[in-house]
Amino acid sequence: MKKSGRSQHLHLLILFLLSFAGLAFGFSSHGLTDAEAGFIRQRQLLYYRDEFGDRGESVTVDPSLNFPNSHLRDAYIALQAWKLAIISDPLNLTADWVGSDVCSYTGVFCAPLPSDPHLTVVAGIDLNHGDIAGYLPEELGLLTDLALFHINSNRFCGTIPHKFDCLHLLFELDLSNNRFAGKFPDVVLHLPSLKYLDIRFNEFEGGVPKALFDKDLDAIFINHNRFAFDIPDNLGNSPVSVIVFANNRFRGCVPASLGNMSKTLNEIILLNNGLRSCLPPEIGLLKELTVFDVSFNELLGPLPDSIGWMRSLEQLDESRRCA
Repeated sequence: MKKSGRSQHLHLLILFLLSFAGLAFGFSSHGLTDAEAGFIRQRQLLYYRDEFGDRGESVTVDPSLNFPNSHLRDAYIALQAWKLAIISDPLNLTADWVGSDVCSYTGVFCAPLPSDPHLTVVAGIDLNHGDIAGYLPEELGLLTDLALFHINSNRFCGTIPHKFDCLHLLFELDLSNNRFAGKFPDVVLHLPSLKYLDIRFNEFEGGVPKALFDKDLDAIFINHNRFAFDIPDNLGNSPVSVIVFANNRFRGCVPASLGNMSKTLNEIILLNNGLRSCLPPEIGLLKELTVFDVSFNELLGPLPDSIGWMRSLEQLDESRRCA
């Protein structure tokens, strides 16, 4: 019954979206072409397959293929599944993703495993600026040795695979400038080695979990999404050097705990978030801060005198939007 309900819901939603797609996507008001309808249907199907945890690709391994170790065999399965999930690759970056030598694939980088230097593994993926369209299959969770995953400036959609929580060595995650949607990807909270998180310029929405600011991160970029939430009181727990919230819709006050970030914070950008509050005097404790941008909000009251204590400040912008 549950699966039937999902299918019915998905069918009705696609019909609704097709009816109004001309408004959302700028298509002709005289009706959709087959290509336009197919594009919308694919986007929505990917999103709902993600939501129900039912996405993946069937990959079989030719028994004639030889792999130096099981890690590279798993990487082969993951990358072949990803290739199947790609709809468009105009630069042919994945054209050479053929055969067992995964370390020779474009955008794939191998290195010795830190815990076993004699073992070669897939340690990084960089497909930045590839203009690739598709989604991320669950099989990517097989890349358990991955330290870097960079896919900015593509056209990937859907959400982030649940099995990303198997990437225990992942240090940098850059998903920026794509078409990911849905709620904040909570799976990033389960990545113990993560230091750099960049999910800006996507279509994520809803709240941002408080637990994000308890993680040992160095940089958080969540700007240019559709997040709407109260800035949590534990913001000051974060040890980041850079945090960018710009162009979302935040509520509440800038918390006094911001002053707790005095030893690490270099840049904080909160511009155009609809903030309606005063700035707490504790911001004067941010002695290492070089950039402080709260422009185009609806801040109340004067700037606190404690700003004069910010000895490293190079750029201050508090240009205000009229209330």
